[in-house]
Amino acid sequence: MTLIELNTLDRETGTEVLQRCCGSTQWVSQMLEARPFASLDHLMQQSEEIWWRLSEADWKEAFRHHPQIGDLASLREKFAATASWAEGEQSGVRSASDEILQKLAEGNRLYAERFGYIFIVCATGKSAEEMLNLLNARLNNPPEIEIKLAAGEQAKITRLRLEKLLEPRTEPRTPNLEP
Repeated sequence: MTLIELNTLDRETGTEVLQRCCGSTQWVSQMLEARPFASLDHLMQQSEEIWWRLSEADWKEAFRHHPQIGDLASLREKFAATASWAEGEQSGVRSASDEILQKLAEGNRLYAERFGYIFIVCATGKSAEEMLNLLNARLNNPPEIEIKLAAGEQAKITRLRLEKLLEPRTEPRTPNLEP
């Protein structure tokens, strides 16, 4: 999709497209109102500014649109609209041992009990072990610190997804058949 296409989408389609990047209803609504975006930098700036003005409830709404780290079955079923992106973002989990996956599942359970939402981390480029270490370290954070860390991770994820959304499509090249 091009920036021009994003700028000119009708509200319904624009909502669907932007929800793939961030699950906060308020973020999506405000991003649609912020159009047209003059450049990719302008889009990213607006995304960040809007995100950080939202409430904790809006952040938590966005968090609910993610599968738990390591929950590949949930990723494929419940999150079909973003599954290919999320699966790529969590690619470090695919090769994880059963032991690491079990520890991630237990850590996710403890995290949700402590904070009331799932563990959010920008998983791109991280191994399952790295994510488990981050999860365990963040379990000790005070709730008022952790919500801001989680929101920061969501902002990173949103940025990556906006970049993926606007990746230039390469048209298949027709081979030159002339001698």
